Amino acid sequence: MADFRVRRVEHCPTKLKNVPIAVTPEGFWCCPSLVVFQKTLKRQQSSQNRHKPPPQSQKPSPVMAQKHLQETKQGPTQSRSRAAYDDRRLKTKVENSQRKVAVEFGDPMTSDLKLVLYGKRGFCVQMNVHRHVIVECSSFFADKLSQQSPVSCLEIGECEDVEIYIETLGLMYCKDIKLRLIKQSVMHVLRILKIAESIGFDICTKLCLEYLEAVPWVDEDEEKVVSSIQRLRSNRNGVSPVLKRVIPDNSNPPNDTLAHIMQLILKSNEDRGRREMKSLVSKLLQENNLTYDAASNICNENIYDSCRSCLDSMLVLFRQAAESRSTEKSMDGKGSMARQVALEADNLLWLVEILYGQQAADEFVAMWTTQHELATLHSKLAIVDRHPVSCITARLLVGIGRGEVLPSKDTRKLLLETWLQPLISDYSWLQHGCRSFDGKMVEDGIGRTILTLPMEDQQSILLAWLGNFLKVGDNCPNLRRAFEVWWRRTFIRPYIESDNLLQSENAVPVGE
Repeated sequence: MADFRVRRVEHCPTKLKNVPIAVTPEGFWCCPSLVVFQKTLKRQQSSQNRHKPPPQSQKPSPVMAQKHLQETKQGPTQSRSRAAYDDRRLKTKVENSQRKVAVEFGDPMTSDLKLVLYGKRGFCVQMNVHRHVIVECSSFFADKLSQQSPVSCLEIGECEDVEIYIETLGLMYCKDIKLRLIKQSVMHVLRILKIAESIGFDICTKLCLEYLEAVPWVDEDEEKVVSSIQRLRSNRNGVSPVLKRVIPDNSNPPNDTLAHIMQLILKSNEDRGRREMKSLVSKLLQENNLTYDAASNICNENIYDSCRSCLDSMLVLFRQAAESRSTEKSMDGKGSMARQVALEADNLLWLVEILYGQQAADEFVAMWTTQHELATLHSKLAIVDRHPVSCITARLLVGIGRGEVLPSKDTRKLLLETWLQPLISDYSWLQHGCRSFDGKMVEDGIGRTILTLPMEDQQSILLAWLGNFLKVGDNCPNLRRAFEVWWRRTFIRPYIESDNLLQSENAVPVGE
């Protein structure tokens, strides 16, 4: 709280500046014009600077010269003491000259108490108020005046925000404070709130909080509002409703809300809404990952729950599709099982992309390699119905080839053994039927993944691929680059190393 003093009123020779005011029935101003207040301050400062006499160089008089000579003879200690005394005297004189009443509010004939506010740069404001009004509205003034004998003047020193202090005191005379606040900006009300709370003006504090709870905030205002509210010393005036706008209730954990959002997106059949919300949620989850590790962990748990749900739905759809195909039932038409398979595959691809961004896709690769029944049912469906599933395998192999995910050797081997042949079977359709499918990138991912395995596994997989490639040609992924690397490792590298070893053994040591 600002410095508080009680003193006797003395007539100040300073000329007071009367500011236009709106007079209440009690004879006091109500919410004065702060623009006029600011103009008065600027006018006073410019006037002081204009009338300030320029420094003049004067020759010292004989008396002053003699006095200076005597001080010099007194020694350094006495001179320093005298200089310090003169500095303190000059500083006090400057402060007293600066702290002059420049503006006066209210009618001194009808008021019974003066408030003097000392602000920055020595600016001072005198207010003629009514004791019963401020005592009734402010617990701070009620407490201070009750501790003193009847006084006619109070001083508030070191007042940080004189303008708002004046306005807040003026609100004590308003019949409808809420109406006055509605016309103000959020930042202005925050300044009023700070003063009202510091002087115990509870009704004003309550109405400021109600205003802040109801008014829309601009993005840059939110942090200032929250920090200002959290600094309030008391919660009795309605702080919680304001903070509820930005701080969620602990009874509803964020992970439950996130799971609900994910399910809404995954179950949607509307293409545009799905695309927009998938893009938005992916961006927001990426921001969480960059900022808070705990939030990232909660996110990953929800994503893997969604992955398991999508895989279960996919398996059910494959079973139904295989049964329909065996009984020659049609799967055509809107809302058919084929469309549902495509939607579930699209959902899984979206979840995989999020996991790649979170650097947490290893578990999904392992999960995908265990879908043996799904891989078995794959061959029983028509390509037009099953090919979206091969897009998932292709994306995982591209991720491994890029180093976005680093599954274990056994997982990589099982992934190729389980899903490479279904991908090869659908490759022609993927090349010609999927706009987003990049064959060169997929071929590079497959080849790089194969080359991470031991040589025996590389050989078995590449020889099986060679048999397919020689049968269907361009309808099979071209793994030529991987085949060349494997060939050099198998047929050239051993002989090069053997020759190098032989040359090193037959080399004659230097100096012999």
